[in-house]
Amino acid sequence: MLTGSNNFLLEQSLTQSLAGRVAYLDLLPLSLAELKPLDKALDDVDTCIFQGGYPALWAEGIPAANWFPAYLRTYVERDVRNIRNLENLAAFEKTIALCAGRVGQLLNRQNIALEAGVSDKTVEAWLGILQASYIVFLLPPWYQNFNKRIVKSPKLYFYDTGLACYLLGIRRPEDLRLHPFRGALFENLVVVEMLKARLNQGERSNLFHWRDSTGNEVDVIVDKGILQKAVEIKSSQTISDTFFKGLRYWEKLSEQSGGTVVYGGDETQTRSSGLQVIPWREAGKI
Repeated sequence: MLTGSNNFLLEQSLTQSLAGRVAYLDLLPLSLAELKPLDKALDDVDTCIFQGGYPALWAEGIPAANWFPAYLRTYVERDVRNIRNLENLAAFEKTIALCAGRVGQLLNRQNIALEAGVSDKTVEAWLGILQASYIVFLLPPWYQNFNKRIVKSPKLYFYDTGLACYLLGIRRPEDLRLHPFRGALFENLVVVEMLKARLNQGERSNLFHWRDSTGNEVDVIVDKGILQKAVEIKSSQTISDTFFKGLRYWEKLSEQSGGTVVYGGDETQTRSSGLQVIPWREAGKI
C-alpha cells in the first residue's frame, strides 16, 4: 500500500505504471459524518464552515488563524514548486485568493486572469495545479438539452471551506453570520460533503450543476444513471416556499420527481408534493 498526502509527489515516485494492479482512494478532509462523534463538533454550521475538515484543526486544537498561513506557505513554496517552477509566486497566491472569491460561481478564467495580471493560459495551467493538488474542484454542467440553451461552464468550489474562509480574510466563525459570502460558503460545504460521501465509498463523483440561459438553475444534479436527483442548497435556518422554485421547474422539465432541499436549519420535512427538506448535517446521506 502506497500512501501520501501529496498527490503529485506520490505519482512521481512510482517507477512503474502499475496499470491493472493499482486502486486509488481519494481521502478528502474530514466529512461531517466523521466529525459527528466529536463533542459539539456539529453544533454550529458557521464553526464547521470556518474550521473546515483538516484533521489537525480538530484533533490537536490548533487555531485556524495559525494553521492556514503555514499550510498555504508550505503549499506554495514547496509543494507547487516540486511540479512547476513558478516565477511569480505573488500572482499565483493572488489567483488562489481570487478563486476563493468565486466559490459557487461559474468559472470565468478570463476574468481571473485579468485581475491576477497574467494570461488566460497561465490561469488555466494554475487551475490545473490547484485541482491536481486537491485545493479546488470544478462541478461540471449537466448537459442534457431538454430543448433548452444550457450554460456549459463548470462551477468552482474548494475542497476545504476553512481554507476558503482564510483566503477571504474571515478570522472568526462569528464573522460569517453577516458575511456576503456566507451563502456561497454554505453551498460549498454541502457540495463537498456530498462529494466526500461518494469518494469515501470508492466511487467517482456523479455530481453536476444545471442552469439554462434564462436563469433557471438547480444547484446540484446527482446522476444515478437512468434517473437524476435534483438538490437545492439554502443557507437560511427557516424554510421558505421559494426554496422549491428550481426543483419544481426541474420536475416539470425533466419529468422526474423527488428533489431535495438542504438548508441551514435542523428540521426534516417531506412535502405533499414529494419534495424533501433535510438539515445541513445530513447532506452526505443524499
